[in-house]
Amino acid sequence: MFVLMVVVFVLGYAAIALEHPLKVDKAASALLTGTILWALYALNVTGILALDFSPAWDYAQQIYHDVMEWVAPNQSNMRPYEAMMAAGHEPLHFVKHDLEHHLIEIAEILFFLLGAMTIVETVDQHQGFKLITDRITTTNKVKLLWILSVLTFFMSAALDNLTTTIVLVALLRKLIDDQKTRWFFASMVVLAANAGGAWSPIGDVTTIMLWIGGQVTAGNIIAYVIVPSLFTMIVPLLIITFTMKGNVTRPAVVTNEREYTTHAERQTLLIMGVSALLFVPVFKTVTHLPPYLGMMFGLGVIWLTTEIMHRNKSKEDRAKLTVIGVLKKIDMATIFFFLGILSAVAALQSMGHLAILAGALDNAFQNIYIINLIIGVLSAIVDNVPLVAGAMGMYPIAGPEAVGYMADFVVDGKFWEFLAYCAGTGGSILIIGSAAGVAAMGLEKIDFIWYMKKISLLALVGYLAGAAVYYLQIEVLGF
Repeated sequence: MFVLMVVVFVLGYAAIALEHPLKVDKAASALLTGTILWALYALNVTGILALDFSPAWDYAQQIYHDVMEWVAPNQSNMRPYEAMMAAGHEPLHFVKHDLEHHLIEIAEILFFLLGAMTIVETVDQHQGFKLITDRITTTNKVKLLWILSVLTFFMSAALDNLTTTIVLVALLRKLIDDQKTRWFFASMVVLAANAGGAWSPIGDVTTIMLWIGGQVTAGNIIAYVIVPSLFTMIVPLLIITFTMKGNVTRPAVVTNEREYTTHAERQTLLIMGVSALLFVPVFKTVTHLPPYLGMMFGLGVIWLTTEIMHRNKSKEDRAKLTVIGVLKKIDMATIFFFLGILSAVAALQSMGHLAILAGALDNAFQNIYIINLIIGVLSAIVDNVPLVAGAMGMYPIAGPEAVGYMADFVVDGKFWEFLAYCAGTGGSILIIGSAAGVAAMGLEKIDFIWYMKKISLLALVGYLAGAAVYYLQIEVLGF
């Protein structure tokens, strides 16, 4: 049964990676994978606990030590599972206890994402991002590519890479008429968005997970990962600069489209939306409360503002511009996907699979750079969210007294910082390797094989260049 659960997880992963050929939304596959794994765990808890592989049973281990204080000397070799049974504890109780523990962590991530998605969608519905995109006038391919990449890099850090990609792809449709040219630009937007999100505590889901989980702090992740992330984008751009020529052809402009907002309203919502997102790290630092509460505060302020701002407008306009109307446009499938995949990874963590994998990687390499580079490449094949969740489950945060190899796993340690970089940027190597890539693929119908031929090598070169920069600044320059 222990091995069967790995098979179930792999099949679920395959269904997620092959979402488009199978024509089955990855949220459905993720939810089924997560629920099936926990169900198998509950139905076979006796045998699984008897293996004593899981590192997550702190509660059970405490009971074991309490029991061992009164067991007879000839029972001193009693295993934790046997001690729990001797104390009269039902094994299923520990499954429920562990599930509730994971649910708290998962819920924090989901509420954070839901709040961020709602804020960004509200700004977009008010055409707030139009104030930025209308300033782009050049048609030179190289110049336009640099402008869009740099804009994407910093927008992704302030907002998130998925939303930034969606906004920029919408912009590309207004700037570029030729489909293949637009595919290339959209692919480079994905690369820049993933690079920009990796170094920001609110820019990429995987970095958000590490920040919320306490593995990294906002100041350090920015200071140590921004330069490697920048090189991940710049190196491919420099290569393209010497090979790309010509101008883009713009599509015909539609002039009769009705505008629901004024310039002042767009400006107000853009400033409020970006400020709300940037306020989240400040809120966490000042209050020491979970980041999702800061996101909910920002959403509440914007919600109140839009209700007052549009209270005298028609019912039709209010339905489009208030948060209540915007909520209907939120991609809930994304939320359910994260719920399913994080639940699945939590199940493997609780059962001990991830601890075994961690031990195998440590025994094989004992090098945090090689381990993270492998995780980054794997994130190009499968989604980086479960990979990071798995790493967080595999490697506990070391205490400040840790020395040697384990010192890399302290808060703001080299392992966590490099993991944020590798998992955030490695997904660019393949179009299905990141949420931003999947979004661009779906919106522009980018062909998987075309991406491999035109973009994958560029993304790999940028990924390795950024990794080399991180190694240089840490191990050689001693930053």
